[in-house]
Amino acid sequence: MPANRSESFPELREGVRQLLSRFPESYWQELDEKGGYPEDFVKSLTDAGYLAALIPQEYGGAGLGIQEASVILEEIHRSGGNAAACHAQMYILGALVRHGSQEQKERYLPLLARGELRLQAFGVTEPDAGSDTLRIRTYAERKGDRYIIRGQKIWTSRALHSDLMLLLARTGPAEASPRGEGLSLFLVHLKPHLGKTLHIQPIPTMINHHTTQVFFDGVEVPIEDRIGEEGKGFRYILDGMNAERILIAAECIGDGDYFIDKATAYARERVVFGRPIGQNQGIQFPLAQAYARLRAADLMRQRAAALYDAGKPCGPEANMAKLLAAEASWEAANAALQTFGGFGFARHFHIERKFRETRLYQVAPVSTNLILAYLGHKVLGLPKSY
Repeated sequence: MPANRSESFPELREGVRQLLSRFPESYWQELDEKGGYPEDFVKSLTDAGYLAALIPQEYGGAGLGIQEASVILEEIHRSGGNAAACHAQMYILGALVRHGSQEQKERYLPLLARGELRLQAFGVTEPDAGSDTLRIRTYAERKGDRYIIRGQKIWTSRALHSDLMLLLARTGPAEASPRGEGLSLFLVHLKPHLGKTLHIQPIPTMINHHTTQVFFDGVEVPIEDRIGEEGKGFRYILDGMNAERILIAAECIGDGDYFIDKATAYARERVVFGRPIGQNQGIQFPLAQAYARLRAADLMRQRAAALYDAGKPCGPEANMAKLLAAEASWEAANAALQTFGGFGFARHFHIERKFRETRLYQVAPVSTNLILAYLGHKVLGLPKSY
């Protein structure tokens, strides 16, 4: 660990590190090779209370803020692990905590805190809509005291490992005004419908991300599982998107520090032409540049998290944190791979696995180009480009 790297919440970090000591890099490598789900890891994280970080104490959670939650995910990634198996529950919960009814919170939050239910699936993206969320076509038709849902979602990670899905579906016409109206948010129990009116197909990818496409063919959802008002669902998920960007930024920071830690240790030990390769500026400078950019991105992450926890607007800061952190982690990944040379491609050293994993974050959730378009239009006041 670089001596001048400051760390917030040291006790929390130490607790997470102790838990992670039971899940070495070999654990993650084996899962990656088999496409396995880290069931033991998720259970341990749940049992320790870390997955309930954002659940209020009155419902059995830790009642922590997004700052602490981001630290948990950062440490998972810095250890060589991957929080993708469970991070969604943290940012999905915001919609339920902030916009759910009292009855919904009393019914679901204690079960989620204890790990008796898992809320890991977020059904938003569709094949023909992509990042243009307002164009989604999955439709929830109101019939009496329930909704009948038909449509398709794609890139819905962990649907096969989750009890509940937070689903955004259309309940009004696409031309509803103002923009964003006509979409509603639901909690969907997946297992009772699986193989009947609900079908889930895995999508093989270059990383072990457990992503799927989900088909709804008449799934029934009772009205009491709609979150908030009908037609207001899009605004409810915006809070969650800011939380998601902050938490993903933290994972990128963790990835970046993982690469820097591994590469600097290797550069001190690897001797070529009679000297450690870390003595060469061709090795030193890319690592130092990546480290500097990681620290700058980390400051933006902390700024965005502080605003979020204070209940203040943080859209620009959350987006910038995700943008900067994703770019910094990718720069660190490239510098680490170059430092390891041919050994960086060997699975034994774990660099190639983390290299593949951290590349995702420039594409999803929300691509770097869309963040730049958002900043150009919403922050700089330039004409909308999308």
